[in-house]
Amino acid sequence: MALFPLLFSLARSFFAPRLELMAELLALRQQLAILNRTAKRPSLHFQDRLFWVILAKCWRDWRSALLIVKPETVIKWHRQGFRLYWRWKSKAGRPGRPRIDPEIRELIRRLSQENPLWGKPRIQAELSLLGVEVAESTVAKYRIKTPKPYSQTWKTFLSNHANDLIGIDFFTVPTATFRNLYCFIILLHERRQVVHFNVTEHPTAAWTAQQLVEAFPEDTAPRFLIRDRDSIYGDDFRRRVAGMRIEEVITAPHSPWQNPYAERVIGSIRRECLDHVIVFSEEHLRRILKGYFRYYHNSRPHQGLDQNSPIPRAVEPGGKGPILSIPEVGGLHHRYQRAA
Repeated sequence: MALFPLLFSLARSFFAPRLELMAELLALRQQLAILNRTAKRPSLHFQDRLFWVILAKCWRDWRSALLIVKPETVIKWHRQGFRLYWRWKSKAGRPGRPRIDPEIRELIRRLSQENPLWGKPRIQAELSLLGVEVAESTVAKYRIKTPKPYSQTWKTFLSNHANDLIGIDFFTVPTATFRNLYCFIILLHERRQVVHFNVTEHPTAAWTAQQLVEAFPEDTAPRFLIRDRDSIYGDDFRRRVAGMRIEEVITAPHSPWQNPYAERVIGSIRRECLDHVIVFSEEHLRRILKGYFRYYHNSRPHQGLDQNSPIPRAVEPGGKGPILSIPEVGGLHHRYQRAA
């Protein structure tokens, strides 16, 4: 390293004869003059800069001996060292506010995502009740921002009105003679029950309206009805629905997912029953569907109903008796229960 030869030369100068020391200084200055003429900008290392900073603190006339760089450069090196020192010293403790734990950040995002109608003060109050003290600015920084105005999802709408909401829909069934039969179902959302169904070859708006009257006599009509934009729901149907004080909720074009429960029931009917039989007539289809709906309501478990059927089944404790298999829907499905 370049620093150690310099220190050795300084120590040697205390003991060398004066004439020899002056000759050495003259030789060094000559070499520096040659260096200044040939090298435009000499390369200096950290140790070289440190040497001149220390020498400037210890020797008053250090400027007279400095030839490689300008005195202002040495002063700049000292200021840079001053800044580096205080930067290092400031890192001993973390400045500013403490960091928010990842669990708290995730909790703020969760509360804002699950409750889009909540503002920053509401989320902050809920966190305070959970023992988490954060500033409102922290909530504003980490919460998930939703566009305004907020519109509830279809899932929320269906959950809030499940007790008073029905879905209706048609589906077609081909017969053995290549005719198309139209099956109309009315599904009560609360327990996924098909409260009414019927089959016809030539559906009309008046026939469809009559099915609603038969399904909900007197004052048993629901509050809301979800349907698609099929032209079968004509003027006769709409007048009858309005007379029964039922509010229609019409889905968007080509959006069957907005009537999910009815679409899911139709899919189950096809996969679990109609895909495995050949229909001969309207009466035959009615008998098949009647047997399937009996199984659907009394035996088939649903994930959306806590793994139970629309008409709840009692849980039978083990050891009550042997398990019996009861065929349903012509043997396509079975119901299992313990013998008394």
